[in-house]
Amino acid sequence: MRLEHKVALITGAGQGIGRAIARHYAREGACVAVADLSLAGAEQTALGIVAEGGEAIALQMDVTDEQAVNAGVERLVRHWGRLDIALANAGIQHIAPVHKLDYADWRRVMNVHLDGAFLLTRAALAQMYENGGGVMLYMGSVHSLEASPLKAPYVAAKHGMLGLCRTVAREGADRGVRSNIICPGFVRTPLVEKQIPEQARELGMSEEEVVRNVMLKHTVDGEFTTLDDVSEVAVHLAAFPSAALTGQSVVVSHGWHIQ
Repeated sequence: MRLEHKVALITGAGQGIGRAIARHYAREGACVAVADLSLAGAEQTALGIVAEGGEAIALQMDVTDEQAVNAGVERLVRHWGRLDIALANAGIQHIAPVHKLDYADWRRVMNVHLDGAFLLTRAALAQMYENGGGVMLYMGSVHSLEASPLKAPYVAAKHGMLGLCRTVAREGADRGVRSNIICPGFVRTPLVEKQIPEQARELGMSEEEVVRNVMLKHTVDGEFTTLDDVSEVAVHLAAFPSAALTGQSVVVSHGWHIQ
């Protein structure tokens, strides 16, 4: 197993991509702290891991709350004694053109993605530095590398997470910390399912047209990225044995973005 004896924390793991990665990490031998704004969602993921023979705890965590993030990291360290892998995955979306975008909606998206990633990073690095190293991962997006209409705060936040990832790779190198960012294309999670009708209204097209002509237009095969695709990349990055792979954006998008 690739992550045996490792302790991992994943935010936004009560559903979607975070849940898939949490389950995959556990199957690879990691002890997993499942953090989510929804305690019920976190508990459901953790209970599923335990039922499959893995080890997990559930943490209610608002990633925009400094005290909540610090307390969650401290709790898992008390429970397992260390933190080896942290993945900033929590995210939300808001669809609107820039000229109609409320500042409150801009701030809300930025707070969850970028501020939340910073708070988790700071708390996790303190533990990793003390223990001689670790892996800091971020759930970016193809939108960490290019833009799409109607998603200004999301695109800006995901670009910012790429910069944070690269900075951590530089700062953490002599402390044994590697840092990488996963950049998926569209995955049919609740976050994406919600966007389809929203974009259809804004763009004046059918939901089928949004999927075909917007979301999957630039893929090589017209296919959505899957949860398994993303979770496999997350395991690979967590288990990679050296700093040969650090500070990188790893795109998993069926060719939507080719770098």
